[in-house]
Amino acid sequence: MLTPVTQNLHFMVHEVVSQVEQTLQFFTEPNPKLVEKIRDRDDYIDTMKSMILEKTYQILQSSNRLGRMQVNLLRSSNTIATNLERIADFTVNMIRQSGHMTDISFFRRFDYQGFFEEILMGLEHIPDALNRRDIGLAFRICQSEFKLDEMYAASFNTILYELTARGHTGNLVTSLMIFHYLERMGDSILNIGEAIIYAIIGEKMKIHQYKALTKSLSDSGLETPISDVEFESIWGTRSGCRIGVVGEKPKETEPNRPVLFKHGNLKKLVKEKDNIARWEDLVPGLPPQVCGFYEGDGGDGSILLEYLPGCTFQEIVLNGNENMLKDALFMITSIIDEIWTKTKSDEPANAGFYRQITNRMDAVYRLHPYFNYNAGRIGDLRINSFGQLLNSLKMIESELIGPFSVFIHGDMNINNIIYDSHAERLHFIDLHRSGQSDCVQDISVFLISLYRLPVFDIKARHRINQTIMDFFEFAKNYATHHNDDTFEARLALGLGRSLFTSTRFEMNRKFAKKMFKLSVYLIDKLVSHHPESWADFELPGEILVY
Repeated sequence: MLTPVTQNLHFMVHEVVSQVEQTLQFFTEPNPKLVEKIRDRDDYIDTMKSMILEKTYQILQSSNRLGRMQVNLLRSSNTIATNLERIADFTVNMIRQSGHMTDISFFRRFDYQGFFEEILMGLEHIPDALNRRDIGLAFRICQSEFKLDEMYAASFNTILYELTARGHTGNLVTSLMIFHYLERMGDSILNIGEAIIYAIIGEKMKIHQYKALTKSLSDSGLETPISDVEFESIWGTRSGCRIGVVGEKPKETEPNRPVLFKHGNLKKLVKEKDNIARWEDLVPGLPPQVCGFYEGDGGDGSILLEYLPGCTFQEIVLNGNENMLKDALFMITSIIDEIWTKTKSDEPANAGFYRQITNRMDAVYRLHPYFNYNAGRIGDLRINSFGQLLNSLKMIESELIGPFSVFIHGDMNINNIIYDSHAERLHFIDLHRSGQSDCVQDISVFLISLYRLPVFDIKARHRINQTIMDFFEFAKNYATHHNDDTFEARLALGLGRSLFTSTRFEMNRKFAKKMFKLSVYLIDKLVSHHPESWADFELPGEILVY
């Protein structure tokens, strides 16, 4: 069924190779007939691309029996065809640019042949890489982009020097534009190489992410060839990292032992690795084990983590039975109490909620611009704008300092807690924000991550509300036991912060407005209470009951 698509793709590669070869020939020996051939072939290549895309759509729509590998190949074919057509377009653009030169022989003073040789090499590997499912050839295709970038940088510097030292400004600028199109061909070749890798492995990733995955697996002692690896992305995370479950393809004799692969900002991953070590010292087995770590170039890195069994606390709240929910919540509060007691320091703590609000304000206003309302009046009552409320809050936050600090998770969202009911074990994940701070930071994030669950069924909502109240009581009791007189005021500020910043992820306008109004209520309540004693501030727990 896939033969017509792959055959046409091979024909298209052949046509694009001929197009690039004739473009090289034009710059070596200009000929008006070549220009006509290049333009005609470009139209033909456009038609081939459209035909390949149409055939892939027909196959996808007409068959329900396609395997994942076949679907991946079809999707990759579309990407490959689109980028081949783009390369052909660039050749026409280069020919068009050459018309601005006073003498086309001027271009021959530069090493343009090397560009064409690298482009042709990358293109000619495409059929074999697809037919043989050869990951090595796919990587070699991707490397063409990096080589072309290096050549472009050298040509750019040469032209820049000549622009400042000599004449021929028009010819030099035109030459630079031609080299720019050659460099952009490299970008398209990279896209093709990554599409072939996707067809082989079944996961769309950038080449630097594949390199990081390969190196991480190797450094961890897992010498599995990348072509024998299964990778399944975990979507919907907001950490900025590429996250996926990695495991060997199932074998009859050996069980599949997956690990979690995270690729992203190196500083964050280093911090997470260090924090995992700290958590392991505090509560052995609470964080995942680090199986491998790789420091990449350009400020990125990757980490391989133990893939933890169980389900997130969010899944338990939504789908678990009552006993599982009670057991999980009991274990969460018990471990948190143990950690906070063990790490409690008399050093005062300020979570910096005002800063957290202002850092995320632009993102909130982009999605909900109507939150940025102006001040007004209702009769004699003056209504402050949200910005004015925050200005008042900034002045009083310095008074809301926690009397002690504890070691916190830093992002204690209910998705970052995993409970294994079979082993009766709890795990914390996504730990790069952990550190010594105010416990109210974790409490407010936990409570609001429950509150903003987009569930409005009465029975399900009752479970959520009860879980919120139970955790609120636990936190309040902990504060009372440790003589934390300003706890409720600081929690009101933390809840106001989390409610406001969470709206940037909420598309349901009605629910987003509910959270925003609750945030305004809490902040206004704090501002109105000032300058009374913060020990007298009361936060009714039922405000989080929806």
